[in-house]
Amino acid sequence: MEKYSIEGTVKTPTINFDLIKGELEIHGNSIPENSVDFYKPLIEALDRYAESAKPTTTVTFNMRYFNTSSSKRILDVFKKLENLNRAGNSAVTVNWVYEDDDDDMLEAGEDYESVVDLTFKMVPVKV
Repeated sequence: MEKYSIEGTVKTPTINFDLIKGELEIHGNSIPENSVDFYKPLIEALDRYAESAKPTTTVTFNMRYFNTSSSKRILDVFKKLENLNRAGNSAVTVNWVYEDDDDDMLEAGEDYESVVDLTFKMVPVKV
């Protein structure tokens, strides 16, 4: 598998993971009916990617909203990336994109940054 992609809906984010380039983008809303089932294929794609990861991996996370159930799954994604980073398989950078007036989303990014050993870049954007 060279790419893992899912088109977003009102309740689920768009996910584009190019395993050849080492680029993962997640954007939109995340309030799926079952967050475990929704994020499971991405977790599996990260496991496959870890077998032949690129020297650098760039993650762009640009969410408008995610619920509590999704926040746990997002942490699972970050934990997989942290394992990849710690193993020396790939230098992982997370671009945490948030609307410049959305303090809650900025705080969420800072919270994730405080619990995983990954480089986060906070990227404010004008609405």
